[in-house]
Amino acid sequence: MTEDRLVFWGTGDAMGVPRVYCECEVCLEARAEGVNRRMRSMVSVENEDSRFLIDCGPDWRMQMETLGIRTVDTILVTHAHFDHIGGLPEWADQCRWTGIRGKLYAPGEVLEAIRARYPWLDRNVELHETEPGLLLNGWSIFDWRVNHGQNGYSYAYRLEKESFAWVYCPDSIGLSEEEIRPMREAHLLVLGTSFVQEDADYSTRSIYDMREAAELVREVAPLRTIYTHMSHNVDLNRLPELPPNVSAARTGTVVKLESEKSADRI
Repeated sequence: MTEDRLVFWGTGDAMGVPRVYCECEVCLEARAEGVNRRMRSMVSVENEDSRFLIDCGPDWRMQMETLGIRTVDTILVTHAHFDHIGGLPEWADQCRWTGIRGKLYAPGEVLEAIRARYPWLDRNVELHETEPGLLLNGWSIFDWRVNHGQNGYSYAYRLEKESFAWVYCPDSIGLSEEEIRPMREAHLLVLGTSFVQEDADYSTRSIYDMREAAELVREVAPLRTIYTHMSHNVDLNRLPELPPNVSAARTGTVVKLESEKSADRI
C-alpha cells in the first residue's frame, strides 16, 4: 500500500519570519537560519507516485528549490489572499515551459478572485471549481466557508481516504457551530494560530491565537492537532504548554496520513 504523507513546506503567517524590519529575539534566531525561519504557509499531500499542493504563496519558487522539486501539476487553494496565491504566476510559468497543463482547484468565488487578479492564468492552467465528489490522488475532498475575521473569509478542507480523515484550516477565527461541525471526528486537524496570545482588538483580528485554538481543539476533539500559519510572536524554542496531542509545525515536518488501524494492515 502506498503511504500518503503531509509535508509542511511553510508554516509562516502572511508576512513570514523573520520580518525584514524586526530585530526581536525570534526574528534574530530565524535570520540565523534557526527553527523559527518560516516561509508562507503551504503543504503538500503526497506519496511516492504523486503530490498536490494546498495553496501557492509568494515563497513557492524558493520552497520548490529548497526541496529540489522541479514541477507540480495540481494545486488546491483555500482563498485568494496574496500569501496563498502569490506564487501562481511562477507556477503558471513552470507549466508553460514544461508543457504541463496545470490544474488549479478552488471554490467558485475564490476562482473568480483569482481570475480577476491573474486574468491570463488560464493560458497554462486549468481552473476547476471544487464540487461534491472531488477526488485528488484518491482523497475525497469537501470544502466549506469559514470566518476569517477582519480579512473576510477563507475555506477549510476536509480530506478523507480509506479510514483516515483530516482537516486543513489555516485562516479562521471565531467559528460558529456550523463551521466547526465538519472538523469533528477527524484524525488530524491542521489549524492556523498566528500568535501565542494576540492582544489586538478582536474586531481587527483574523486568525485564532493559541489560547483560543486550545478551546476549539477541546470542543472538536481531533486525535491530533498541528498549528501552522505562525507569526514572529511564536518562538518554537519556547512554546507555551500546549494541550495533549497538540504540536506546532516546523518547516519540513512530515506527518503520515493513516490511522493506526490502517497502519496495522500494511
